[in-house]
Amino acid sequence: MIQCLHAMLFLSVLVAFAACDAPPVPLDDILIEKTFVPEQCVRAVKVGDYVRYHYNGMFPDGKKFDSSYDRGTTYNVFVGKKQLIAGMDKALVGLCVNERVLVKIPPHLAYGKQGYGEIIPADAILHFDVLLLDVWNPEDGVQIQTYHTPSPCSRKVEVSDYIRYHYNGTLLDGTLFDSSHTRMRTYDTYVGIGWLIAGMDQGLLGMCVGEKRIITMPPSLGYGENGDGDDIPGQASLVFDVVLLDLHNPKDGITVTNQVVPESCTRKTITGDFVRYHYNGSLLDGTFFDSSYSRNHTYDTYVGKGYVITGMDEGLIGVCVGEKRTVIIPPHLGYGEEGTGSKIPGSAVLVFDIDIIDFHNPKDNAVMTTVHKPEECDKQTKKGDFIKYHYNASLMDGTSIDSTHNYGKTYNIVLGANQVVPGMEDGLMEMCVGEKRHLVIPPHLGYGERGVGNAVLVFDIELVELEEGLPEGYMFIWNDDVSPDLFTEMDTDKNAEVEPSEFTDYIMRQVSEGKGRLAPGFDPNRIIDNMFSNQDRDGDGKITEAEFRLKADEAPHDEL
Repeated sequence: MIQCLHAMLFLSVLVAFAACDAPPVPLDDILIEKTFVPEQCVRAVKVGDYVRYHYNGMFPDGKKFDSSYDRGTTYNVFVGKKQLIAGMDKALVGLCVNERVLVKIPPHLAYGKQGYGEIIPADAILHFDVLLLDVWNPEDGVQIQTYHTPSPCSRKVEVSDYIRYHYNGTLLDGTLFDSSHTRMRTYDTYVGIGWLIAGMDQGLLGMCVGEKRIITMPPSLGYGENGDGDDIPGQASLVFDVVLLDLHNPKDGITVTNQVVPESCTRKTITGDFVRYHYNGSLLDGTFFDSSYSRNHTYDTYVGKGYVITGMDEGLIGVCVGEKRTVIIPPHLGYGEEGTGSKIPGSAVLVFDIDIIDFHNPKDNAVMTTVHKPEECDKQTKKGDFIKYHYNASLMDGTSIDSTHNYGKTYNIVLGANQVVPGMEDGLMEMCVGEKRHLVIPPHLGYGERGVGNAVLVFDIELVELEEGLPEGYMFIWNDDVSPDLFTEMDTDKNAEVEPSEFTDYIMRQVSEGKGRLAPGFDPNRIIDNMFSNQDRDGDGKITEAEFRLKADEAPHDEL
């Protein structure tokens, strides 16, 4: 039994040795082993397609006989056109871009009994490690995949438009060859007039600002057989991931949208007007670049005079106070090809959302409207009158800036004494007690640049009290006949000289007894001091009878 067991073991060893020495099982067809399959199959190879792939060619024992990697270039060929050995022609069909496979090809589908020179012997089985990088067909055109469409889309790219866009450019296998993002500068160009490769010229048409799309093109619409330098090989499909940021045409004028016009619009801006307005400035893709609101100050300028960019000059004509509008300005009416540095790039379309606060013309007068006038109006204000009135002050947009009602007292002035701005002075003339008026005062008749930055002011006023002033040129008048012994009456100590205290006491006594009047609205002591100085002709601090004269006896000045 032991001999039998030894015999069986000996027989097993012989079989094992026989199996090791046996030739490989012949291949009837190609054998494909997938070593890497991409998550997405961008495109699978069909008969008639043109492919670009890398490979390592080996014998079954692993010995390499050829490699595209060693030559530093892909192998480029049509599939199914008998430009390859039959096994490779068959193996490439159905492969996806970025797929990697090991292809085993029997001799009758490779180089057969002839082999290939000294490199490949007769009846050799060949192994190819293949990585597919690109596939296209001569009948391919531009392929567009839009993955973001803004809403609304008021305008689309047309032939001869000038656009600004960002892009990432890759080969079909995802290899990045260029990007405007890395340069931090948009690509700016005309579309459809040959400034771009044909595929991009076609792929950009019909885009909206803010739209994002992937544009894929065959080499015939890209860089063709020669490629472009080291980055884009010959016969390469190109993929551009594009976002459109800006769009205009050289024939464009400004566009006005989103107009909100107040119901009451009695006047619109014309050339030469001075306008105060707020604005938010952005690029066409919504990128913010400036705002008057952030500075908490309106932008103030003359319109139609070239003080602002041409497009804004046009956009500010024909607006009402309180009007809001959006003004879209093409670059040739904005900051042109140069832009303004970091904030506004060259050839950028500008979008301004503006709010008109007020405007005026340097030739304007104050505008007065009577709101209420009492039935009895026997006495009207005039120059020299002392008046008391209430007011509410606001800007043209209704913003309140001041009110006497907040202080619980009237505002008191002498008309014609330059105690208020010229526009208010005019508006208070010929007014009755109890009368109410609405005044609109342009800045050159108001506070000018010293006030609320060249603002037009609006006053609602009511005259509360009126004290009639003295005749022009007088600060004191007699109500009765003048005493012939005026000097003697003033000289209370009878020393033939009138001291300041004697002069003051006498004038104040005449006023209190109703015999004389001082100009209302002024400091009586200052008036009397001025009267005394005019009489004290030698300036020695006292008045002699020789110095003393009445106003009627000499040239006009403010004294007796």
